[in-house]
Amino acid sequence: MSRRVTINDVARVAGVSRQTVSRALNDKGEIDAGTKQRVLDAARELGYRPSRFARGLVRQDSTTIGLVIPDLLNPFFTEVAAGALEAARARGWHVIVYDTADSITVERGTLEVVVAQVDAVVGYFSLDEAELDRHLGGMPAVLIGRDHRSPRFSSIRIDGEKGVHEAVDHLVAAGHRRIGMLDHAGRAEPSLRRDWFIDAMDEHGLHAPVVGNAVQSADGGAEALNELLDQHPDLTAVFTYNDIIAMGALKAARRLGKAVPGDLAVVGFDGLQLGTVVDPALTSVALDTRRIGALAIAQAGRLVAGEPSLPDEELLVSAVLLVRESA
Repeated sequence: MSRRVTINDVARVAGVSRQTVSRALNDKGEIDAGTKQRVLDAARELGYRPSRFARGLVRQDSTTIGLVIPDLLNPFFTEVAAGALEAARARGWHVIVYDTADSITVERGTLEVVVAQVDAVVGYFSLDEAELDRHLGGMPAVLIGRDHRSPRFSSIRIDGEKGVHEAVDHLVAAGHRRIGMLDHAGRAEPSLRRDWFIDAMDEHGLHAPVVGNAVQSADGGAEALNELLDQHPDLTAVFTYNDIIAMGALKAARRLGKAVPGDLAVVGFDGLQLGTVVDPALTSVALDTRRIGALAIAQAGRLVAGEPSLPDEELLVSAVLLVRESA
């Protein structure tokens, strides 16, 4: 076979369930000798080597989840990881965190390692679903922030559109009409957050100038704000792709002698706890990061156990405007 042989392949060839394969390979007594031999023959014929996932099907007390995130230095993902770790700890589970450095190549290598170490995987993935499925070989996976098609996968969906519209409504209500945006650099296409921002501005009949090359760092946010104000010096408010970029914008505004929010209002996206310690405290379109992590663990548990999924409405995390001092 061109892809990794999975426990599902053995089950199909032997004509039994996945759980029966696991019992046979783990030498459990509750299986008749003929069925067990049929499973062992199928496994040998296919060259199947049990992963930790297959072994763990009958040892639920040893559940280990792999958490894949693109950047440990980004506090948004650190907060999501904290939520996942807390939820796993409450179940007596272990979590192994993998940082893919926002690289497709590193992600592929990570997935090759993951399959031998964990029972299920959750997190942020850039690979398309077909390639993910090939790498994971039937392992349950929960994709954060994107949809899924495979029944072995599930998704934690993120909806920030309403929150972005709330942010623009809030700025307009405060008297702002010249509002710009700092979008994330390094994307082939504009972000969804940019689309939401432009739509919200359109609803108010306002033009929406955007600088789309903000690197996800405080320095990147500062440089992008300088560029945006060079092009549009009359702006009185700015919305940013995330809170880290917004914190850089706060720093740049201070250097330019602009008071926040008096001369320039600043709104981020993420709702990080870090936003409470900057001065002024950052107004942000906030996501419940710990809930994202906790939901991923809960859904992974259901996939591993073969239980029904959580309802779709429970797997949706919506952003809301969190008004602090910067806008």
